[in-house]
Amino acid sequence: MRALRWGWPAAVVTLICDQAVKLGVMRFFGLSATEIMALAPEVDAFPQGLSYPLLPVLDLTVTWNRGISYGLFQQDTETGRRVLVCASLVAVLVLAAWMHRAVRPFVSLSFGLIIGGALGNVIDRAAYGAVFDFAHFHLGDFSWYIFNIADAAIVLGAAGLAFDALKPAKKE
Repeated sequence: MRALRWGWPAAVVTLICDQAVKLGVMRFFGLSATEIMALAPEVDAFPQGLSYPLLPVLDLTVTWNRGISYGLFQQDTETGRRVLVCASLVAVLVLAAWMHRAVRPFVSLSFGLIIGGALGNVIDRAAYGAVFDFAHFHLGDFSWYIFNIADAAIVLGAAGLAFDALKPAKKE
């Protein structure tokens, strides 16, 4: 039970940070979500004026992802969007059940990051029909995919679970 003290707070903080930053970036560009969607109907669209360099290696670049990670399984229909929302919610329930079985706080924290990130992207998909992505890392000709805080939390949580699974077990 002690491990759960890490998981749910991590999920809630991740969800709040993700949604707040997404709304902040939308406001930074001075557009409502509906207006941004009208300008960027395709995934990885780079509409003129909707990219702003923050650092030499980081731009705010508006794009909408109608699929899942890395733009896989793009869905342009209402049915496809609903299937992705439902599948994501089922995944959140399964992860929450696993998190409740976690004994170590680090594992619970990792599950919480994944759950919070998944819920952040579910909210976008349900509200806008696609996930709002905005962080674009690049170095010279190398360009990393465009992502958001929810995506980063999911990757960090999955890395945490992989690290925990691969580390040698302690002898008791």
